[in-house]
Amino acid sequence: MIWTRRGFVRSLSRTALVLSLEDVLKLAVPAQEVSAPQQIGVRPSFDAKPKPKPKTLPSPVSGTPLGYSFVDVAKQSGLTAKTIYGAEHKNRYLLETTGCGVAFFDFDHDDWLDLFLVNGTRLEGFAKGQEPISRLFKNNRDGTFTDITAKSGMTRSGWGQGCCVGDYDNDGWNDLFVSYYGQNILYRNHGDGTFTDVTAKAGLTQSKLRWNSGCAFLDYDKDGHLDLFVANYIDFDLKTAPLPEAAGCAYKGMQVACGPPGLDGGKNLLYRNNGDGTFSDVSQKAGMWETIGTYGLSVTVADLDNDGWPDIYVANDSTAATYYQNQKDGTFKDLAIEAGIAYSPDGKPQAGMGVAVGDYNRDGLLDIVKTNFAGDTDSLYQNLGDGTFEDHTYLSGLGINTRYLGWGVGFVDFDNDGWLDIFISNGHVYPEVDSSHLDAPYAEHKYVYRNLRTGQFEEVTGQAGTGMTDAVPARGCAFGDFDNDGDMDVVVNCVNAPPQLLRCDATIQRNWIKLRLVGTKSNRSGIGARITVTAATTAQDKSGIGRQPLVQIEEVCSGGSYYSQNDLRLHFGLDQATKADTIKIVWPSGTVDMLANVAANRLYVVEEGGKVLKTMAMNGTGVGK
Repeated sequence: MIWTRRGFVRSLSRTALVLSLEDVLKLAVPAQEVSAPQQIGVRPSFDAKPKPKPKTLPSPVSGTPLGYSFVDVAKQSGLTAKTIYGAEHKNRYLLETTGCGVAFFDFDHDDWLDLFLVNGTRLEGFAKGQEPISRLFKNNRDGTFTDITAKSGMTRSGWGQGCCVGDYDNDGWNDLFVSYYGQNILYRNHGDGTFTDVTAKAGLTQSKLRWNSGCAFLDYDKDGHLDLFVANYIDFDLKTAPLPEAAGCAYKGMQVACGPPGLDGGKNLLYRNNGDGTFSDVSQKAGMWETIGTYGLSVTVADLDNDGWPDIYVANDSTAATYYQNQKDGTFKDLAIEAGIAYSPDGKPQAGMGVAVGDYNRDGLLDIVKTNFAGDTDSLYQNLGDGTFEDHTYLSGLGINTRYLGWGVGFVDFDNDGWLDIFISNGHVYPEVDSSHLDAPYAEHKYVYRNLRTGQFEEVTGQAGTGMTDAVPARGCAFGDFDNDGDMDVVVNCVNAPPQLLRCDATIQRNWIKLRLVGTKSNRSGIGARITVTAATTAQDKSGIGRQPLVQIEEVCSGGSYYSQNDLRLHFGLDQATKADTIKIVWPSGTVDMLANVAANRLYVVEEGGKVLKTMAMNGTGVGK
């Protein structure tokens, strides 16, 4: 029998052998991972060397025109405000490096995506009235946005981190949660462009200083009310935090901000919705603190083991990732090691940043993509359907890049061919690299990988337009069709720079369908619902790969990417199919709705029970086309 580290750990649960946690770690993890605590410093150097390219399988798309390009339209769209986050050239503390997220947030349900950009601050502070604040932009339906922050009541300043969207009180309007270093905030949406801070009323006031990071709404107990998960990064206090010069913190010979190794990791939080507008902290009771990894950054929630219950995956910095499997009794268990999604292929901890889920190989199972620190590859885990995953980073072709540092990430079908592509926003964590000998700039271009439909991807960044190749210090990014023209756009929040709004312009016409869900028994946002779209395709190719029916799955998800929120409407590319033969919706309540012969190139708003509340032809703004 051939033993693997993952297989050995899984076997422990099937035997009478009883070992302590320390014993299991010594057997399952390379020795350097369980050594004495590290001195205060920076993330361990990984320096992964690209492995030989995988043998390329016959692909129906390799070598064909890409079919789209990106152009940055932020300035002409009115998104000119600079995101402030830490000092611009040298950072004293790690707090100055993480940056902010962003949300495509249709707050008024007119099905034109509005935008919320999280903002930060600086150590020295600002004069009263000059503090940076997060900003809400209303979509004008003509390719431009209007800043309505003052009217909205969202005037909070501070070290903003992530954001996530969900209708926590089931009043029909999606609400907004923003995480902070310090006190988080919950904004109740009134549907008219105004919001009320209900943090204290909802029971979300924190009794201690926390570095809250990624967040997501989820209905973990399937009672129809959205609960809230908030990852935590480091137990960090500016009054006691070490300075680089005092602690000798260095990265490749360069003095930089200390951490996270050597600092105490934060504890992730789970708040249960009580159904009356308030939440209860059930973190410890639910098992949130019983994990191997810490230093939590981004989070995604989805049914990863196909048992009908939402699970939680957290990208952790400089340590094992965390996979909270839902035990269906109000508790979770970290099974990241057993599932094969804790470490790199050779068993090393990685500095995870962003995370996304999607069925990239169309086998009906949700896979995981995770971004990591510079010198390492990003990670692609293929779901095997038996509760475990297999690392396909190198097999898929994602292992070719190790130079840049990834943050925001998403599985997105940019060319509407029915196969999910991968987008990654990049930017170095240390501004000091620009004045060093290192061949790694602070501002970096993005990556886009085209799905070859064979389980493999090819990087096509250079073919995807100036929006992709322009270098920026990126952090969070979100995905959605802001101009309603049928292709998926991207908004990128940056550090000490204006955001990017990357409009995707299609050059090959393919069809698509969008769905927005409205729950009744389930939560009103439809978060956790799984949609299966089946369509015939007329595509023909020599390999035969393109001849199968298009069968795609997606879940409505809160949070994800890096600290960000994607459009809650789900988008499905249909290639040349002019309709979806069937659309199956499985709601968190267990209700199953079926729609048949659904015409392409329209948005459908579907209420639980199968009623179509609204259809909308989406021809776009025509701006720049």
